[in-house]
Amino acid sequence: MDKTTALDNVLQQAHVVQVGSVNGAGAGGEIRVDLSDPAESARLRTAMVVESLPGFRCMCLGDVRFEMFDRSGDRLAVVVLHHGVTLRWGQWEGDAVLLDGRLLLAWLDGHGLPGPMQQFEAGRLRAREGTEEERNWLAAMPVGLEGLAGRILGLSRTGGPPSPELLAELTDRLHLMFPDPVERVLALLNWYGSGSGRCSGYPVHEGVPGELLGRVPIADLLAALADPRAEERHDAGAVRHLVGWKTRPRQKRDVARLPDPLRARLLAHACRSGDSDKQGRAERWLATSRA
Repeated sequence: MDKTTALDNVLQQAHVVQVGSVNGAGAGGEIRVDLSDPAESARLRTAMVVESLPGFRCMCLGDVRFEMFDRSGDRLAVVVLHHGVTLRWGQWEGDAVLLDGRLLLAWLDGHGLPGPMQQFEAGRLRAREGTEEERNWLAAMPVGLEGLAGRILGLSRTGGPPSPELLAELTDRLHLMFPDPVERVLALLNWYGSGSGRCSGYPVHEGVPGELLGRVPIADLLAALADPRAEERHDAGAVRHLVGWKTRPRQKRDVARLPDPLRARLLAHACRSGDSDKQGRAERWLATSRA
């Protein structure tokens, strides 16, 4: 028997399906649907068509649980939906990839459970935003570092910090491409101000220019921000760096050295950003001089 059609064979015998969330995740309630109507049964069967069984297994418990019962009330199968994309069933060695997961999400939505579809769409939006942020971050990468982009992006997959060797190589290349310290700092500020721009909860790779800025003397950082070439994008990197969590060895002392006009300029940028976390941090660090 083709394993991709095994679940459909069970669904053909199902008289009732009971649907609920897995550990309170995603479904937003519990429903029972009568499948004795051939049209209703066909809609669910179409929504659960399996495309492939690649053999992988999602690490999470899943989002929505489907229990199928026959006409006598005996349970035929328990199937769990994962992320609107795959199904888990005890008869399979791994999770099955749905031919069109949106059909099953739409079926749930049509039966009064909109949560899974909403979560799926929110996830797609986050993925699109993440792709755009990564594209902008790569575009802002200083000239001469492109060959290291893969290693830096890989940090977000492994979750580990940049190695001393990688930071040393980046530092050497930056000094080679930007002998002038002001130009070098401006390049780093522009890079750090790109991507998500967040002060927390950002991809690991976005922290690399921040690590490099943390090694820059505060005098060089101030000189760069006072340079006529400093623009809004450089202020974005400076705010992210100066008000982030432990971004400099002597952060409190260094921020206290900011001239009041620069302090006001950076605070105004943070307030315009629309990022409440960034604004709150900037108000704590920049609103008044810190001795």
